Amino acid sequence: MLNFSFYNPTNIVFGEGQLQELDNLVPKDAKVLITYGGGSAKKTGLLDRVNAELAKSGRTVVEFGGIPANPKFEVLMDAIKIVRDEQIDFILAVGGGSVIDGTKFIALAAPAKAYEGREKELMHFGFTPVPVDSAVPFGTVLTLPATGSEMNNGAVISDGEDKLPVFSTHTFPKFSILDPKITFTLPKTQVANGVVDTFIHTIEQYLTYPVEGRFQDRTAEGILQTLIEIGETTVNEPENYDARANLVWCSTMALNGLIGAGVPQDWTTHMIGHELTALTGLDHAKTLAVMQLANWKVRRTEKREKLIQYAERVWDIREGDDDARIDQAIAKTEEFFNCIGMATRLSDYEIGPDIVDRVVAGLEKHGMTKLSERGDVTPEISRKMLETAL
Repeated sequence: MLNFSFYNPTNIVFGEGQLQELDNLVPKDAKVLITYGGGSAKKTGLLDRVNAELAKSGRTVVEFGGIPANPKFEVLMDAIKIVRDEQIDFILAVGGGSVIDGTKFIALAAPAKAYEGREKELMHFGFTPVPVDSAVPFGTVLTLPATGSEMNNGAVISDGEDKLPVFSTHTFPKFSILDPKITFTLPKTQVANGVVDTFIHTIEQYLTYPVEGRFQDRTAEGILQTLIEIGETTVNEPENYDARANLVWCSTMALNGLIGAGVPQDWTTHMIGHELTALTGLDHAKTLAVMQLANWKVRRTEKREKLIQYAERVWDIREGDDDARIDQAIAKTEEFFNCIGMATRLSDYEIGPDIVDRVVAGLEKHGMTKLSERGDVTPEISRKMLETAL
């Protein structure tokens, strides 16, 4: 097992009816900014319920809606101005990963006096923590299980065609309310996206090469098996509480740092996927489903030991030679994605060969020329993956 430092201070408040805890979780004297997305929080009545809970202690509440699916810098700057002008001292994100990611950037940038007027620079530290001393404290009410942003300190922010990671030790939510019933109104495609996003988050930290991280491996395998067991059910039976509760918890646990501590991580699929989303607008999870299968097909030799382990432990494939078991595991994964309505080819989304050069150019522009757990995925190997994914 590799050396690691694991820190996660987020308070998870899980289960039906836990929204009633908001009054206890948000400081009584706080001036609160509620952030949300395209309006579903209003249409479902969730925003009214949130406001009612916050009003119990007479808090002043300001709302900021319209954070898009890929949170845009220019939109977030409008919210940052509100935080500064209104002297907001607590932010509550009501939404999924994009709203929470956007809120993290708002919380970081608003009090960063050294970066006032040049906030865009905060988006260019990559995977190095942003050098700020503090952030506006914030909590979340999760509406879409997918990204794990409700229990980690990372965000991805869009600036034109660029999708840029932002990290800070100050951007862990103070708390996150996870009520599976809040997610019952989600469209099927968003639930399927959440299943796949969680699956690939787990894979990127698990299916690399062995380092005797037995706890991490077994925990990752448990998440994957759970998703396989409940994936089709939770997509097709949106009010099946037990299935949805398992999806919500798997999504959170997949990217809160636990299964990635002390093991190598890949993230090639995500980096290529981000470029695809930026260039085509295709949902993030849909790019992941396509690119993960292509990743395995191109890099099956580099991932051989873990692919065999994945075949045996996750899919119970124990017959045939190693290559046959790897083939079956890849095929089973594709079948699983398909059964929840997720396509696995770029051509299924009417994306043609011309995208390959554009994505590779984007990877080179953003310095993504040594991807993977080994740093051996060059632009040419990324090109092979994209060609395989067509």
